[in-house]
Amino acid sequence: QVQLVESGGGLVQPGGSLRLSCVASGSIVSIYAMGWYRQAPGKQRELVATITSRSSINYADSVKDRFTISRDNAKNTVYLQMNSLKPEDTAVYYCNADVGTTFTPRGDYWGQGTQVTVSS
Repeated sequence: QVQLVESGGGLVQPGGSLRLSCVASGSIVSIYAMGWYRQAPGKQRELVATITSRSSINYADSVKDRFTISRDNAKNTVYLQMNSLKPEDTAVYYCNADVGTTFTPRGDYWGQGTQVTVSS
């Protein structure tokens, strides 16, 4: 019913920047919150940042002042600008969206993930 497709991951040196994008498509009526989560090898998936439809934003303490989340409601897209990247930011980054569709009033959807590697 809903597909989330991430892009923008890759290999970057410490201190560098990357911008992730996630586009939602399908039988969408309304998108409520959107967000980014990440999972490093051997660790549980953790919240990175979320943004509601009214642009209320929440960040993990570990990324505050370095990452910026934003969304374009007209394009059903959420972005994550990541600056001053550190090796500990290395993970698979997943897009998440709380979406109402023509079939279900509300559901939780995930993208397939995009790898971010921070290494010299």
